[in-house]
Amino acid sequence: MAGEFQEFLATLKQKINITDVAKDYMSLEKRGATYWACCPFHHEKTPSFAVNEADQFYHCFGCGESGDVIKLVQELENIDFMDSVKMLAERVKLPVPQSGFDSRKTVELKRKRDTVLKILSDCAHFYLDNLNSGKADAHIEYILSRKIPSNIVRTFGLGASLNFTDLPKFLLSKGYSKQDIVDSGAVNEVDGRLTDAQGGRLIYPIINAMDEVVAFGGRVLKKTDFAKYKNTKETIVFNKSKTLYNINLLKRLKKTVAIGEVIMVEGYMDAISLYSAGFKNVVASMGTSLTQEQARLIKRYTDRVLISYDGDAAGQKANLRGLDILKGEGLDVKVVPLPDGLDPDDVIKQTGTEGYRKCLDAAMPLIDYKLSVVVRGLDLKKAEDKRKYVAESLKVINTADSASEKEELLKRLRDVTGITYESLLRDLNMQEKIPEAQKPAEIPVRRDEGSVQLKASRFVAAALLFGAKYATECDLSDITFSSDVHTIISNYVKSKKLMDEKVQPAELFEFFDEKTPEYDELTRILDFSDGNRLSGEVAEKYFFDCVKSLRLAEIDKKISALSKKIAEQGVMETRKVLTEELQKLLKQKEKIKSGEKQ
Repeated sequence: MAGEFQEFLATLKQKINITDVAKDYMSLEKRGATYWACCPFHHEKTPSFAVNEADQFYHCFGCGESGDVIKLVQELENIDFMDSVKMLAERVKLPVPQSGFDSRKTVELKRKRDTVLKILSDCAHFYLDNLNSGKADAHIEYILSRKIPSNIVRTFGLGASLNFTDLPKFLLSKGYSKQDIVDSGAVNEVDGRLTDAQGGRLIYPIINAMDEVVAFGGRVLKKTDFAKYKNTKETIVFNKSKTLYNINLLKRLKKTVAIGEVIMVEGYMDAISLYSAGFKNVVASMGTSLTQEQARLIKRYTDRVLISYDGDAAGQKANLRGLDILKGEGLDVKVVPLPDGLDPDDVIKQTGTEGYRKCLDAAMPLIDYKLSVVVRGLDLKKAEDKRKYVAESLKVINTADSASEKEELLKRLRDVTGITYESLLRDLNMQEKIPEAQKPAEIPVRRDEGSVQLKASRFVAAALLFGAKYATECDLSDITFSSDVHTIISNYVKSKKLMDEKVQPAELFEFFDEKTPEYDELTRILDFSDGNRLSGEVAEKYFFDCVKSLRLAEIDKKISALSKKIAEQGVMETRKVLTEELQKLLKQKEKIKSGEKQ
């Protein structure tokens, strides 16, 4: 990385406070000098995610995720390093130097991404101009039929594709290459000919949390053999499993009010209709199965999700797996009951805002919804259907979070079926335990794993890094660490002392590549950053025990090597000299063991 760019990064980090940035994504609670939150990277009920304001880094004591402010934004926004840098630089009005890219591959990737985003932005304006051109009568007629107000049309940037040929011509006229146009996903190439991927459709721009147009959804305006709705293909900037429609406006909403819950719908029109009716806390999954990435995206804004899918029994039953994914990420999931055959847009149009609000008020916990799905299509007067209902209901009840909830649900099942509570309880107890894969991914606070020597080396390096007084006053020049990471940390601390500069643990993230054993070892060191494990008489005694252990390990290596050398040596005089050296080492070892100063 160029020197100019390194200086820029240092300046950027000086101007940015990681705590202020983290507060945009999560609720922080200050305890002592550290801010705490439930980790956004794994499901947990007790906060183990720490934001260290003094040293400007974050660390989760549960899963080990760690980094500086750039990595925090990179991970939470699901963007690359440079986009995170740009986002933070914009926050503090700091110009980004052009020399920030250090390889041809990175340069080309950035060029491609920037070009694709520019093409998609130009497409959005092109479609918008079409809608206002006086030539989009069918598109306007559809918008009016769906009663979408003009201000909402502007808010969501709706547009019109008039045919299959105008968009490719427009983009070529702006100087974009044929390859970049195709790679944007807005244009298809068939037998050498370029065509608008959304030809003739009403256009819904898909915008990410960075307010960038990353793709388009399109709706046909008349009966056809083609799909009614379709998205442009996945590209360098668009992955539908990591995207939610209207996430950009939800992010803006969060900056003005606290978001208690998010309403999730299936399609663009449902999201637009609810937004227009005043339910601005809405996102759409764009008709795809819910993913872990989408669940984590929602969790940045709230812990409560109201699922408002179509009131179609078969469709809702098919979405159970997605709802389990949301719950598995620690979200409180409730399902909004809608009249059969109606979607949220229909409910709004038929019953108005208050009618839909009543549906929200009737939202049921996920486990209750699952039980309601089980009974659909069954006739409980038939013995076979009744047995099937009981068996499937017990599977659902077995996933309840508490014994009291299981008891309540069993009593409800008893009332519906007429089977005694005792019989149902026996059958429930005979159920197999829930497979681990179906349980929420709850990661406990991780243990300090590794060999005795590695643990000792790790503790000494941590004590040095976090300035434990007993460590700073100890001469460690004869210590050989178990890992290069510990050596780098030790040398870093020494160099800071020599230059009379403050030790800044966040700088260490620049020394190691992510997703490497070295980076993981650094996070193990950061497990000591809360200070409690490094303070007090017990910690001090353990530190000197670790130092002794490392010194003994090093001298044992020397003794072993020298003994081997003596055994292989044939010259008597040389053997005598080596034996004298060995005796010195053995005496030195005894001194270390006894704790004598050397």
